[in-house]
Amino acid sequence: MNIFLSLITALTLATPLVAQADTAQPAAGSTGQQNAAEKGLAIAKDRKQRDLGWGNSEARMTMTLRNSQGEESVREIRLKSLEVVDDGDKGLTIFDEPRDVKGTAFLNFSHTGKPDEQWLYLPALKRVKRIASRNKSGPFMGSEFAYEDMSSFELEKYSFTYLREETLNGVVCHVVEQIPTDEFSGYTKQIVWLDTEHLRAQQVEFYDRKKSLLKTLSFSDYKLYKDKFWRADVLTMVNHQNGKSTVLNTSELRFDTGLTDADFNDATLSRVR
Repeated sequence: MNIFLSLITALTLATPLVAQADTAQPAAGSTGQQNAAEKGLAIAKDRKQRDLGWGNSEARMTMTLRNSQGEESVREIRLKSLEVVDDGDKGLTIFDEPRDVKGTAFLNFSHTGKPDEQWLYLPALKRVKRIASRNKSGPFMGSEFAYEDMSSFELEKYSFTYLREETLNGVVCHVVEQIPTDEFSGYTKQIVWLDTEHLRAQQVEFYDRKKSLLKTLSFSDYKLYKDKFWRADVLTMVNHQNGKSTVLNTSELRFDTGLTDADFNDATLSRVR
């Protein structure tokens, strides 16, 4: 499931916290380090298992971009998502408003054993642009989300280490480090806070290639769908290095809308409505 739907699922602050995370890990090669890796992977597997079987969905969202001076621009988007068995999920994001982005469409095929495939249709140019793997750390449509953030959460994309248990905003959480396996990732690591009861993502810190804190993603206003699947209505990504932020707010989310593979096709991306 992609970032808008899973990372609307739970898809990943400061220097003292980095130091705390580093010192919480046992020395490399120790039994403690091995146990921390095993526990981190076990939590990640449990998190993934709990979200299997959602099928397909459609959502309406607003994307609010804020610059460092607090000035805002708002976009209206639609998101279509399809669960894929034995591979990563598929996602289609369509921009409806304002006029300067209307008709722009982004298609993402997540994978587990090979690089993700991504395409962007730009109506002003009337062409489909494929996003190269080495360019996926770039900003998605001027937001604080990167193209690689748009992919679904897959176990094969990371190595995991359990760091500690910690209370965040009154919620008891597992804190897990995720290190991307993709050589072209823009991140050296992600620190993820998952509540211990439902394993819902509460916060993700992203560290850049210089190992400095780049941005923080926060999740809020969770709702339960189909008596099993938790989705956060509000996702807030704050970039600590440029002072900008992006807020995604879900106004409508429906499951089992009849989407199939035929609705996710790069050849027809320019005709998406």
